[in-house]
Amino acid sequence: MWVYECHKMDFTKAEKLESQNEVQQPQQPTKGTSFFRTCFNGLNALSGLLLRRCMDTHPLIKTYPDIGERAFGYKGRAVVSVFMYVELYLVAVEFLILEGDNLDKLFPNTAFKVAGLKIRGKQAFVMLTSLIVLPTTWLKSLALLAYVSAGGVLASFILVICIFWVGAVDKVGFHENDLDLNWRGMPIAISMFAFCYCGHAVLLVCFITSTINYGSMAVMGYLMFGEHLKSQVTLNLPIKKMSTKIAIYTTLINPLTKYAIITAPITTAIEETSLFRNSRSLSILIRTALVISTVIVALTIPFFGYVMAFIGSFLSVTASMLLPCLCYLKLNKAARKMGLELIIIVAILVA
Repeated sequence: MWVYECHKMDFTKAEKLESQNEVQQPQQPTKGTSFFRTCFNGLNALSGLLLRRCMDTHPLIKTYPDIGERAFGYKGRAVVSVFMYVELYLVAVEFLILEGDNLDKLFPNTAFKVAGLKIRGKQAFVMLTSLIVLPTTWLKSLALLAYVSAGGVLASFILVICIFWVGAVDKVGFHENDLDLNWRGMPIAISMFAFCYCGHAVLLVCFITSTINYGSMAVMGYLMFGEHLKSQVTLNLPIKKMSTKIAIYTTLINPLTKYAIITAPITTAIEETSLFRNSRSLSILIRTALVISTVIVALTIPFFGYVMAFIGSFLSVTASMLLPCLCYLKLNKAARKMGLELIIIVAILVA
């Protein structure tokens, strides 16, 4: 597993086909995407191997930032940390957007009054979700949440089954014609694949399982709804169907258990730089401030698909593919000699 991505868990990546709020986004093509899945499988497996070799160069290397520091000094550690923590931060923002979108579908036209202000719809549910997850971020030990969030693997398959049931049994969708390759949606599709394949263990069974899960969800979603498919497929489903409710509730549970796990590395890093690192009150203050900041970002940029595409195209690719290659070349002089390995690494960096 990526040295830092144990905190990221899996994020039930089937959810990543979901929707964009009011703005229409380019849709993911299904034809030809198996090629990109294969490419990302290979690239992430290779970069995972390179990180492993980097860790083997010194016994004191324990984390991804340690590799960056060993390769490029303090600046290297800072760069790796920034990409790592910003990626985790935006994933936490995605959780809030995801919850707001799906809760608004389950309970439309909901509104709350806070201090005389009327908050309605997705914004209200984003704020409500933040209040629910806030106490979990105060916990020092996340062992229990880790076990619960591990159920995300099962939830991913439940979601796929529910989508299949909606289409095959409830006869929803599958009325689209001329499902051709949409080149305009290719950049977003590639970015989403990059995001998906940067969050699980570098094991053959993980690649195979994830590919089956992502691929089946993408194909079913596009065949069912075509150009009308939203970036969250649950928003396309008819709310009155029981299978739809199961799918949405499954989607909702995971972020609630994983939010604290995702943000834990960020808060821990901030606390370690503080002079009062053992202060419980300061710890709660830092974690509360982090939650508030993610709420502000989620309310300001409430576009699930675009945020995910940015994470995948810039942060995930850099942290999970480019930086491992650079660190490996820096730490292993033998790798800089002309050969197949160097050609492959340079090709990854240039591409």
